[in-house]
Amino acid sequence: MRALTFAPGKTGTLAVEDVPDPVPGKGLLVVEGLALGVCGTDRELATAEYGWPPPGRERMVIGHESLGRVLEVPEGSAFSPGDLVVGVVRRPDPEPCGACARGEFDMCRNGRYTERGIKQLDGYASQHWTVEAGYAVRLDPSLESVGMLVEPASVVAKAWDHIERIGSRAWFEPRTLLVTGAGPVGLLAALMGRQRGLDVHVLNRSPAGLKSRLVEEIGATYHSASSLKDLPPVRPDIIIECTGAGPLVIEAMTGTAAAGIVCLAGLSPGGRTHRVDPGVINRDIVLENDVVFGTVNANLRHYRDAAVALAKADLGWLERLITRRVPLSRALEAFERGEDVKVVIDLTR
Repeated sequence: MRALTFAPGKTGTLAVEDVPDPVPGKGLLVVEGLALGVCGTDRELATAEYGWPPPGRERMVIGHESLGRVLEVPEGSAFSPGDLVVGVVRRPDPEPCGACARGEFDMCRNGRYTERGIKQLDGYASQHWTVEAGYAVRLDPSLESVGMLVEPASVVAKAWDHIERIGSRAWFEPRTLLVTGAGPVGLLAALMGRQRGLDVHVLNRSPAGLKSRLVEEIGATYHSASSLKDLPPVRPDIIIECTGAGPLVIEAMTGTAAAGIVCLAGLSPGGRTHRVDPGVINRDIVLENDVVFGTVNANLRHYRDAAVALAKADLGWLERLITRRVPLSRALEAFERGEDVKVVIDLTR
């Protein structure tokens, strides 16, 4: 079969090549790969910023934003041939820490987890793949054209799960959400904010265009700006920061209403310095009982929550998030940077 592979730690190694068909095994679903979403993590892997191959191998299959159709199921499985599924990315460590042992492997304490397409496990960028039944999530058939969005949506579902847990420390009735960044994660965060009935604002550098229309179509407000200082008087109860831009991260820390919650979902590049007054940040957070926390990855519960959220969303809106689809035969084109919202590789072509 054909797959998109790379050699972690080496640049210029991304290639479509023939690899052995997956081997069915106990408890495994055999899945036809339908599509794969490409994100910044994949581009960083391709440029050798990080990545770890399976033991004893140089190359591995990339890809973690999966979508496939079940071909074969193990005996006694709750799945059936024809089911639309996505595969969870992370697996708990072999000697699980307390979090991994309780199914919270997204919160692993010792770093010995593995991840499909990223760390020591083949990913989902192949015409066929296998996945343990316990790490597969069945999707509503209506999501066939957009199911690869479940993985980024799971990251957002986790963010909301933790925001709501933190909010429950006291009376919590948020009204306003600010999302910084209008990439896939930011737009999905805004979508889930609107599903919760919040007044949603999205800040993004791009002028009016596709992203602003997508924001407006869900009943949110789009602000073309690069700083919270450029916004009208908005003191959000919640900020979900999705850009990783240092100045915005710093502004977000002091940008909420009292008892506000800031979720950092973007990843900042290192090697840059910014002038800050830590005393101002400290006083604001302490005196207003604010919370700033980071989040990454997701567990099985969050994948299921994401699948429910997408099934409730307008399908046409979700389809417009996917601005480019390329066949597997030309998969390297998906890694070219442009003005896309989400690029998807069609694994059937």
